[in-house]
Amino acid sequence: MLKQRNKVIGFLLLIGIITFCVSLSIGSVSVPVRDILKMIIYRLPFLNNWIKNEPAQKYELIILSLRLPRILLAMLVGSGLATAGATMQGLFRNSLASPYVVGVSSGSSFGAALAILFLPGIFSVPLSAFSTGLITIFLVYRISQRGTRVSIETLLLAGIAVGLFFSAITSLLMYVSAQSAHYLVFWMMGGFGGGNWRNVIASAPFIGFGIPAIYYFSRELNVMQLGEESAIHLGVEIEKIKKILLILSSLITASAVAVSGVIGFVGLIIPHITRIIVGPDHRILIPVSALIGGIFLIWCDSLARTIIAPVELPVGIITACFGAPFFIYLLKR
Repeated sequence: MLKQRNKVIGFLLLIGIITFCVSLSIGSVSVPVRDILKMIIYRLPFLNNWIKNEPAQKYELIILSLRLPRILLAMLVGSGLATAGATMQGLFRNSLASPYVVGVSSGSSFGAALAILFLPGIFSVPLSAFSTGLITIFLVYRISQRGTRVSIETLLLAGIAVGLFFSAITSLLMYVSAQSAHYLVFWMMGGFGGGNWRNVIASAPFIGFGIPAIYYFSRELNVMQLGEESAIHLGVEIEKIKKILLILSSLITASAVAVSGVIGFVGLIIPHITRIIVGPDHRILIPVSALIGGIFLIWCDSLARTIIAPVELPVGIITACFGAPFFIYLLKR
């Protein structure tokens, strides 16, 4: 088991490095991979002595200020959404669950709409989207709570109801503010066109902490697949674990939506693909889902910014084009 996990993770890390380098090199301006590696190594301490001559500065703005933060953001968001999706599917014991199932995306979209229309500023959109996403999950949890217990079925239904409510308010804001509706629609489709180092720094702590924290509870997730009664008999504190995993998944999802908009299908299809490859054990499912999710979203973003360059497509369109047919295939199987 351990050998299989290490082999799969090692292979995916290699694919991830190749993906990272290729994605940095392609675009409206093609940059040789050799120059990219030279530029990055030159700026790393303890490694810059390997570079005898300073790399050419003509690509510096394109690589370091535009493409590198964007690709890092795509990797973070893809890894986060895939991990949150695998967690939600394990928590709900439902393969149709996704990171957005408890209404976080609708709440974050409402916050983003408020910021776009009424609170213009550099940090207002991600901060408002993140805040309303957290408020949404708190509201859903409180509605679902009965004493000290939270029913998974009630949580799911409450998430749908609250999500529809926030979606309706967001639609109303779009209707009454037609002049800003195009920007809001583009944001809701999801993308990394505005990706910068501020967004990377803002989302990295939540996603970087959330994924290892969820992995820490992978054994409990495995046991919970047997049913709540069986898990209780095996010593799992069901209510405590549900609350922790829900909070961690929601933190990851809210931070991802806050910096990239609503990108669909990543948290739904990537855990499915990963189960086909490595099986249902969350001890390997979670790290492999994170790696595949990051690689997948980097390629989707690369395609979105090159397929009709210099015009850029929202990444959500690309993920839907890949995700919908694959999901229909899964349903037919």
